[in-house]
Amino acid sequence: MPLTKFLSIITVSLVFIIFLAVYATLFNNVCSDTGNIKRSKFRYESYDDSYEARSSQVTNPILSRRNTNPFTKPVKVLRCTTTSCSKSSCLHQNSSDDSSPFPSDFLFGTSSSAYQYEGAYLTDGKGLNNWDVFSHENPGRIMDGGNGDIAVDQYNRYMEDIQSMKYLGVNSYRLSISWSRVLPKGRLGGLNHLGIKHYNMLIDALIRNGITPFVTLNHFDYPQELENQFKSWLSPEMQREFGYLADTCFKHFGDRVKHWITINEPNQQIILSYLKGVFPPNRCSMPFGNCSQGNSETEPFIAAHNTILAHAKAVQIYQTKYKKEQKGSIGIVVQTSWFEPISDSIADKNAAERAQSFYSNWILDPVVYGKYPEEMVNLLGSALPQFSKNEIKNLKRYKSDFLGINHYTSYFIQDCLISACNSGDGASRSEGFALKLIQKGNIPIGEVTDVSWLNIDPEGFRKMLNYLTERYPNIPIFITENGLGELQKPETTVKELLNDTKRVRYMSGYLGALRAAMSDGANVKGYLAWSLLDNFEWLYGYKLRFGLFHVDYTALKRTPKKSAYWYKKFIEHHGSKGNLADKK
Repeated sequence: MPLTKFLSIITVSLVFIIFLAVYATLFNNVCSDTGNIKRSKFRYESYDDSYEARSSQVTNPILSRRNTNPFTKPVKVLRCTTTSCSKSSCLHQNSSDDSSPFPSDFLFGTSSSAYQYEGAYLTDGKGLNNWDVFSHENPGRIMDGGNGDIAVDQYNRYMEDIQSMKYLGVNSYRLSISWSRVLPKGRLGGLNHLGIKHYNMLIDALIRNGITPFVTLNHFDYPQELENQFKSWLSPEMQREFGYLADTCFKHFGDRVKHWITINEPNQQIILSYLKGVFPPNRCSMPFGNCSQGNSETEPFIAAHNTILAHAKAVQIYQTKYKKEQKGSIGIVVQTSWFEPISDSIADKNAAERAQSFYSNWILDPVVYGKYPEEMVNLLGSALPQFSKNEIKNLKRYKSDFLGINHYTSYFIQDCLISACNSGDGASRSEGFALKLIQKGNIPIGEVTDVSWLNIDPEGFRKMLNYLTERYPNIPIFITENGLGELQKPETTVKELLNDTKRVRYMSGYLGALRAAMSDGANVKGYLAWSLLDNFEWLYGYKLRFGLFHVDYTALKRTPKKSAYWYKKFIEHHGSKGNLADKK
């Protein structure tokens, strides 16, 4: 054999041996726990969630280059899961068990609300509500001049929509009660039996099809009569009215409904209604908005105070009068956003905490601990109402069984208390002197979307869940809304709306973040996407589409988008084999 040929063979062999050594070292280090004795095991599995690999410390280039298109067949990839194993056995434990962190009773579902979905304006005895009046009297304040008179007509098409739910494979559906459909003029106006009949039929149809109803008592809409009589949430009388609504619903539906939400997003509703004045009853003061009535420095806190006590009253009624026999649970829903300090300064870190206190903690601290956050007390002083001793006692005694979280996005936070600060959202005393920003210099908080306030930041979702778990330990959490809205532009085609790959990326990322947070220790019991259908999105009208199903607003035809197919496949892989409704 010629010497040159022999040397070539030797060289190739050495290169191959070095490659194997480097490759083995790489895989040995991927699962190391930064030098700790604890190690992780490899296992092969179908992997269809892009976020989890990005957020972990896995640096294997094979993982980072893999195809994450959810509409291609999932590839088998090596992944790490934290579990103890010796160095000698770690590489050989390719487990075949189910790697899903979701327990068998986990709720996978979608969410809706009465005004945004039902339509049937004044049908079968329904009374006027605040959004009926606002949208009819102020069409210019809604992007397309629309209203909820027809919405997506779920009042008449709920059986069709239940078939869409069955297509997805969800085991739960969150709906809300139209207060003015059940009690058109409040407790003194009499019960509308046709409204009760409708919700009985809807609830029965859901259960009959294996779908667990998750019912919200109040989702932004309430009888206009209550606004006319005593200014709704600005009056303690609203506590009594809400208690009556709750009692009525527990009595008529509670034998079948096992998951109750008292009020949806009171923090967001109050900010939009009484601080900025863009939602009914449109109360605010300068510089927050140009309203004909209201006081942005006092009324938001009065309205929130009455809302919190109304929630507590409903919980008390349920837990003392119905829970023992009906065996259900009751909680409240707040909107959350992750607030990331814009710098590492103590001032900005404190501002981020103040931002949480003036947003989600504003409601959750009283609900859980019977008192307002310390940051609010220190800044607002006498502008913040005080709970009486008896109210504190009831708040602590009649606690929520769970917390519902609506989460969409994140913000950077800049201190405005002791630092120079531009005016803007969050910068005022009423908002905690914590300016909300969607970018740091030229760097956005997450992937930019068509919606100015909605950037895609899955890691912020994980941080939010871990924050809530630490602040409110041992309380189960349901994700009651999460999703991506897309603005329909004049040039947007139906084909483009159906091919909603950005929504798929959003859901993949946020569900991956949810899985990571649950692995961190978050006690999350369910995930309900917003939303099943495109619908009336408040001030955006019908121009903003959040649905997994596209709705043609002329013919009201429902068509599944790619995100519906993706969610269906995700549930097939991670959902339980049975469903909760069948087990009741």
